[in-house]
Amino acid sequence: MPAEWVRHTRCWMAWPSRGPSWARAGGLGPARAAHVEVARAIARFEPVSMIARPADMSEATRLLGRGIPVVALPVDDTWLRDTGPTFLSDGNGTLAATDWQFNAWGGKLAEFAADASIAERLLARLGVRRYAAPMINEGGAVHVDGQGTAITTESVMLNANRNGAGREEVEDWLGDYLGVDTVIWLAAGLEGDDDTDGHVDNVACFAGPGLVVAQVCRDRADPNHDRLAENLARLRAATDNQGRPLEIIEIEQPAPRVVGGKRLPLSYINFYLANGAVIAPVFDDPQDQAALAALARAFPAREVVPIRGATLCAGGGGIHCITQQQPDPSAGLS
Repeated sequence: MPAEWVRHTRCWMAWPSRGPSWARAGGLGPARAAHVEVARAIARFEPVSMIARPADMSEATRLLGRGIPVVALPVDDTWLRDTGPTFLSDGNGTLAATDWQFNAWGGKLAEFAADASIAERLLARLGVRRYAAPMINEGGAVHVDGQGTAITTESVMLNANRNGAGREEVEDWLGDYLGVDTVIWLAAGLEGDDDTDGHVDNVACFAGPGLVVAQVCRDRADPNHDRLAENLARLRAATDNQGRPLEIIEIEQPAPRVVGGKRLPLSYINFYLANGAVIAPVFDDPQDQAALAALARAFPAREVVPIRGATLCAGGGGIHCITQQQPDPSAGLS
């Protein structure tokens, strides 16, 4: 799996369509408007294609406007990072993809057959070789550096509601289906991230070889303090697959926010790396500007584009969660 900063040929997204999942966000109207905002921001830097149910094609096409094609495929909802294919490359022009087994984040939804098959359908349409993994997994549960290192969380990967597998078996699967040789295990994701059990793309990610961006919490009374401190300690103690200690850029979390009785897992780490840009969430929070400045330090050659992230978060995810990059297979791996 190439690092996410490697050049892309396209970004894939999916049109939100499961109404009850977006109730806390105000319904499908605000959810779709948020997707349009993200898609248009990314389309400034690289091509974007939107997957939509056949019944939603007309509305999606109208709202997205010219320049963002809409592809008709059965889909349950929008979280293509988790349900779509994880693209792979040999770095020399050959593209393939891993198709993970999907069980709706450990059985959190009863109906997910379309999402469980979307990767296979899309790869067949693209004519891309598909590797069917024996492992239940979601793309948002793993970040890689393209040089053989992955970061993930125990709260997801070792959860009995996925595979009931131990570290060694998970590491073997990641080696077989992502080309990973070294796995850095973090403890957990954010407080309130019950929908995924704590995906890593809310707490830490690679920003370059040997460079990690990590969310932190300095308020000792906040439930995120201890879990993020533990994650940070593990990152500081880790070395990557090349034997390098990690340089870490810390980003203070936004203030806690509760909507509909549930704390939102607000994260500045849940961004998308487009060609030449960082599409970054902001939350009308005092920490927004410091977070954007930290991302600018992490990605000095990229334009940092702020996008309102609260609606997506209320629906259960973020910008990274609703996007899936298709790498240029001739662009290398890192």
